[in-house]
Amino acid sequence: MIHLCGARDERLVSDNYRRENIPAYIAAFHHRMEEAYSAADLVVARAGAASLAEFAAFSLPGILIPFPYATDDHQTRNAEIHARIQAAILIKESDVSGELLARNIRELIQDRQRIEQMAANSSHLASKDAASRVATTMEKYTTHEARV
Repeated sequence: MIHLCGARDERLVSDNYRRENIPAYIAAFHHRMEEAYSAADLVVARAGAASLAEFAAFSLPGILIPFPYATDDHQTRNAEIHARIQAAILIKESDVSGELLARNIRELIQDRQRIEQMAANSSHLASKDAASRVATTMEKYTTHEARV
């Protein structure tokens, strides 16, 4: 278990895992997210666009809990895209509970076929040639081949 929880909750989260005797890596944040993503089979997270792009790039299925106060509720719309193609489960913050979250996690880790299909679905959302496309666009604008 890897749980990145922010500095404010780090001690509380760590104490809870220890009390339940669940081995876990707890940190406020992690500087090399590619390490965490490479070790993960499932993410439980908010639904910001950058995070979702990273999950797709690493073919990670998720349980997404959109931040309801994000501008224009864009995180819910982001999460709906992942849920629609069955790359993630969407849980509204107003509906989330420890019991509901635990049940969803338990169901996913007990159904390897489903989690693998969700991972494959997640990978379909990734732009595999993104770096090349960014480089080509930058090259075009720095050589004045394109105009704004």
